[in-house]
Amino acid sequence: MDGVLDLHTFRPQEVPDLIREYLHACRIRHITKIRIIHGKGKGVLRETVHAILRREPVVRGFHLANDRSSWGATLVDIYPPNVSLPPRRPPEAKVHRPGRVPGWYRLLHRIFVRHRGGI
Repeated sequence: MDGVLDLHTFRPQEVPDLIREYLHACRIRHITKIRIIHGKGKGVLRETVHAILRREPVVRGFHLANDRSSWGATLVDIYPPNVSLPPRRPPEAKVHRPGRVPGWYRLLHRIFVRHRGGI
């Protein structure tokens, strides 16, 4: 274990558990600087990785690698084992902004009211 996790060989459904287990295994071994290679592509896997990292209490911070891999890898800084962890972060929820009409309503309104003269 060297602090580098390459996700290219894993199926997408394996990634969340794999990342959590890897972070905790690194922490036990006093590896606090981790590189997660997710690839460039469309960014779907990168967003999945970042969503997982945001919720993990062992993660002190993370950012995209700024080297030859560019945005194909994320560098993660985790708390060492001798530091107590902050409270677990709640999952992010989509918040409806008051006063703003949902997109699906605007779409239906456009279809039925404007084009057909009413519902």
